[in-house]
Amino acid sequence: MRFSVLTFIEKAQLIDYKIVPDDRKEIVDYLRNNITKVDCILTTGGTGFAKRDVTPEATKEVIERECPGIVTSLLVGGLRSTPFAALTRLTAGISGNCLIINLPGSPKAVQEGFVILEEILPHAISLLKEDFNEIKKDHENISH
Repeated sequence: MRFSVLTFIEKAQLIDYKIVPDDRKEIVDYLRNNITKVDCILTTGGTGFAKRDVTPEATKEVIERECPGIVTSLLVGGLRSTPFAALTRLTAGISGNCLIINLPGSPKAVQEGFVILEEILPHAISLLKEDFNEIKKDHENISH
């Protein structure tokens, strides 16, 4: 499967793009200020082992329910390319009706993550919105 940003965002609308400093409070504030405005927030970076890498901790402070399957999918996908993927501390979860997903900071890792998310994100959003028509269509499409 070839990666395409355009394919990935075909059904999406970019609401905001912001570089937030590696500061836990600023990340938490940004997430809290935006979770009611969008269906999904994707973060990149701040998932490593350095002391300044606090994005997962900030995300966990905001989410109400974790999404370990998304994290596992991203991790397995990353491990197919490099053993260094094991050194990331990804987090994904739900706050209200917003899905928050942390991706690594490496452009290559983000690209690989998008390939995985391209497949599952539309269905995840349909589930959050309780869009039963879309959910049914998704299930019918995978059963063929």
